[in-house]
Amino acid sequence: MHCQECGNKLILKFCENEGLVPYCETCGAFRFPPFKTAVSMCVVNRALDKVLLAKHTNGETLLLAGYVKKGESAEKAIAREIREETGLNVIKTKYVASRYHEPRNVLMLNFIVSVSDGEVRFNPDEITEAAWYSFEDALGAVTGDSTAAFFLQSDLTELKKGRF
Repeated sequence: MHCQECGNKLILKFCENEGLVPYCETCGAFRFPPFKTAVSMCVVNRALDKVLLAKHTNGETLLLAGYVKKGESAEKAIAREIREETGLNVIKTKYVASRYHEPRNVLMLNFIVSVSDGEVRFNPDEITEAAWYSFEDALGAVTGDSTAAFFLQSDLTELKKGRF
């Protein structure tokens, strides 16, 4: 691991109340590892009885997701990503959970999002297919031990309990 400021190799050094933290001896500063932030969205129809899942260009069927851009709130990223990927407009959002996704070094913020009715016009640069699923079918469509499955399980529990 190297310093994001000067490029020199970092060492692990004890930081009070934090434990071992990467430290740059050249800069004389602790360097907490940076990571990206993204939103993961359980998109539901206005009637709250269907979930929109997308087959991404990597072949996996997942929830809609996207990176939060610099200076952008999670809520703005949600509206932008949904509009870009599906052509639908956001009606309401509710934060549900977060999870660190190590393979991509990203903190995922999960939301339930209801959208306007209308035709889904997916962006072929990001999505190869998009379809509405019943709650039960949605659970079977995503990979069982994935971050998407983890979020979807929590989202559907919230929806079934009427907490949206």
